[in-house]
Amino acid sequence: MTDTQHALKRAAALAAVDLVTSGMTLGLGTGSTAAIAVEEIGRRLADGVLRDIVGVPTSNATQHLALACGIPLTTLEAHPVLDLTIDGADEIDPAHRIIKGGGGALLREKIAASRSTRWVVIADPSKLVERLGARYPVPVEVVRFGWKGHLDTLRALGAEPALRVAEGEPFVTDEGHYIIDARFPNGIDDPAAIARALCGRPGIVDTGLFLDFRPEVIVPTQAAR
Repeated sequence: MTDTQHALKRAAALAAVDLVTSGMTLGLGTGSTAAIAVEEIGRRLADGVLRDIVGVPTSNATQHLALACGIPLTTLEAHPVLDLTIDGADEIDPAHRIIKGGGGALLREKIAASRSTRWVVIADPSKLVERLGARYPVPVEVVRFGWKGHLDTLRALGAEPALRVAEGEPFVTDEGHYIIDARFPNGIDDPAAIARALCGRPGIVDTGLFLDFRPEVIVPTQAAR
């Protein structure tokens, strides 16, 4: 990551945290840009700029970071509606359809987005694409039982699928599932059709295609001062 890219990520995160007011229940996203926002929320709580904030983390990693930053945590069971969720993205197209899941937290992230009054997506300009799938694969979260059976289906849809691996072993999500990364060499013609085809298949839990959420997207063109 270049210094400029990091500065733009930080600018996006700070702009999103400016939307946070005292008393809110927040969804805390996962990934490098969302982490900057979590750290900033913690700083503002410590400084007394914000108070009475509680957060719902979308991954174990975010939970650990939030606790380290002094952010009180809660659950969706206790707070089923989130005032605001701040999260990142892997790709954003002109219609604000999004690919997420590079960090492996797509399922919890999608649940949090669906429970949020406002869903704010923050990114640097490198995440903007004309066509989804142009740069990043679509993560497909699957139960472990029979996971290989999804590979031919993905190939038939035009993808080049590969099981995600970490340190020589299959990557396991916080919910105990595998992820198949489905790369579409020429991008995706019809993201909604791909999502329908995959999510209707037994054993596929969800995909990293976030298509109908109408996010508020913050992509700065210059670094924060």
